[in-house]
Amino acid sequence: MDDNVSTLLNFLPQLWEGVQTTIILTVAGSIGAVIIALILGLTMTSPNAWLRIPARIIVEFFRGTSLLVQLFWLFFVLPLFGFDLDPMVCGIAALALNYGAYCAEVVRSSIKTVAPGQWEAAIALSLSPTRRMIRVIFPQAWALMIPSIATLLIQLLKGTAAVSFITLSDLTDKTGQLRQATGDTFFSYSVSLIIYFVLAWLLQEFMNFLERRATAALGRRRPNSRTDRREARRLARADAARRDRLASHTAAGEGANHGTGTDPTKGPFPGQGGGL
Repeated sequence: MDDNVSTLLNFLPQLWEGVQTTIILTVAGSIGAVIIALILGLTMTSPNAWLRIPARIIVEFFRGTSLLVQLFWLFFVLPLFGFDLDPMVCGIAALALNYGAYCAEVVRSSIKTVAPGQWEAAIALSLSPTRRMIRVIFPQAWALMIPSIATLLIQLLKGTAAVSFITLSDLTDKTGQLRQATGDTFFSYSVSLIIYFVLAWLLQEFMNFLERRATAALGRRRPNSRTDRREARRLARADAARRDRLASHTAAGEGANHGTGTDPTKGPFPGQGGGL
């Protein structure tokens, strides 16, 4: 174990290079995916069929084909047509197109989920379709779509491992080199798991921050937020205290009745109830 740790410490510069490549792919791919998702998602909500149908075809094409095949097509096939792209550009483009198509469906469904009353109110204010979307509809849809987009971006982070097939040395590729250096498969891939988990956790926290900002801008609280949990615990404690007081009062009343030898359900005379 000590040999593995010392080998890992010596290998840290190379491992950091792999982490940097993974971070660059994740950040750039996420930005590209969100931009593509917004463009295609908004276009799919257009009443104009000439815009809506092509956007739907693009989304279904990239959702229905493999990320690995798209990556190979950009890297191996495009040069046949005279377009020789850098491996990093190919990786970012493939990730952005593939996950952007998935995110576009999230954008479309979130916009459709906005309450009909909000659409009617925007129309009643005589807002143009563009201002209606920017000022009223999209801010509400943005708060709804962030959790689903966060999940897809974490999937994108894990999908960066595919770029090792096009000569990029990312975290997964460096993990394989670490395994060869240590000769310990369990140790090497356990280190990789921890690093991927930390990156995914940081990405999720950033998306949670965006969700809090989006919901606060709408004057709402994030569902199941810390404030909601604190309020639920306070109400539970108050309810438990109320039940305890009620139980103690009941017990005290029964003790007093037993002490005086009277039964509140019986009257002062035999066969007579307590009520008059």
